[in-house]
Amino acid sequence: MVYYLIICRSLTYAQRTAAALERAGITAHIRRSPRAIDQEGCSHSVKVSERNLRNALLILNRVGLPPKRVFLMKGEGSYEEVLL
Repeated sequence: MVYYLIICRSLTYAQRTAAALERAGITAHIRRSPRAIDQEGCSHSVKVSERNLRNALLILNRVGLPPKRVFLMKGEGSYEEVLL
């Protein structure tokens, strides 16, 4: 299955992001951002499935929690930034 990481600027924003998505019926998991994509050293991200990404981004923009960046998680452990 294909997953995306929605990068948040802090743990608090990741918690708010995950809560907003869960309220909308979208499964979301908070995790530390991988070192390969973490530019600040302390960011957190929310993992969502490919089928939920579009709705997740719409919901987050509607509630005032736009993501900093979004990355596609590739199967071999690499990441590719998705331009929004």
